[in-house]
Amino acid sequence: MRYFAAVLLLPTFRLPALAPLPALISLLLSLLNPLAGRAQATKPGPAAVMVVGFDHLNALYNKQPESDVYSPKKQAELAKLRAQLARFQPDAILLEAEPREQPRLDSLYAQYLAGKLAFATLPEGRGERYQVGFALARQLGLPAPRGIDYYASTSQNLLSTGRNISYFRRDWQQLQAASRPLRRQVQHDSLSLYDYLALANQPALVKLIHRANFNTPALVTSGTFAPSGTNTVDLGRVDTAYVGAHYITLFYNRNLKIYSNILRAQQQTQARRVLVMMGLAHVGVLEELFAANPGYRVTHAAKYLKTRAGSKRLSELARPCVNLTP
Repeated sequence: MRYFAAVLLLPTFRLPALAPLPALISLLLSLLNPLAGRAQATKPGPAAVMVVGFDHLNALYNKQPESDVYSPKKQAELAKLRAQLARFQPDAILLEAEPREQPRLDSLYAQYLAGKLAFATLPEGRGERYQVGFALARQLGLPAPRGIDYYASTSQNLLSTGRNISYFRRDWQQLQAASRPLRRQVQHDSLSLYDYLALANQPALVKLIHRANFNTPALVTSGTFAPSGTNTVDLGRVDTAYVGAHYITLFYNRNLKIYSNILRAQQQTQARRVLVMMGLAHVGVLEELFAANPGYRVTHAAKYLKTRAGSKRLSELARPCVNLTP
């Protein structure tokens, strides 16, 4: 009895009431919020990708001095091109060379940095790979440009017969009418090389080239490929009922592999601003692929390659034909 009396005489303690569950959750979230903010702040945004299209500079040379990129005039025009591309501030430059060529690219670039390589000693020294890619990389203090091409060859004259072939031919005639006069002008020095490449990267021409290669051919059905046409891509039996669609597939197959090579190069280098240099026919499809990838943001080359030389006339020539009458 004395024990129980002693217990009853002990002072009593009141436990604090537990806070309501919603209040505890709010408190916990407020403590974690600064940590989440810091984590989000360090997460990088999409990598910027700019695809610059080239009419291959090697092919511009027609044995006449006015067409030679080694001439002082064209060297000055290339310097202007590099200055404009430098404004993009790339931290990686990717070239139309296959990844297996990388050891040679690295070796040549090291010689170039050491002052031991003259482009004129290379058979392909007039090409944009060296005149723009190597020169710009050195100018910006970047590592050797990387090769991201997947080589394949398919000629436009491969698709030669079929229902609606006139649509395909009309697009190519329109493209040739828009581009060939410009090419002749730059070969005769009546159009600067900078303006020529700036015009080539304007949206109107990029869209026309893309449409001619990746859209209009789908209209062509029930035809065959020309035996004289060039094609190094084997995708199995050609369904002649969809010959135009198969033609598109040949181009798309190569560009998907180029796209994969670009993704790999960007991941390996962790570059945040990627400059891709490819032939003009690749620009539209690569931009389309990158636009659908949330990890990348497309920057159009026309943003940096400004020109007033014939832009209005080019837009008129490259305007889509809305009349689908053959």
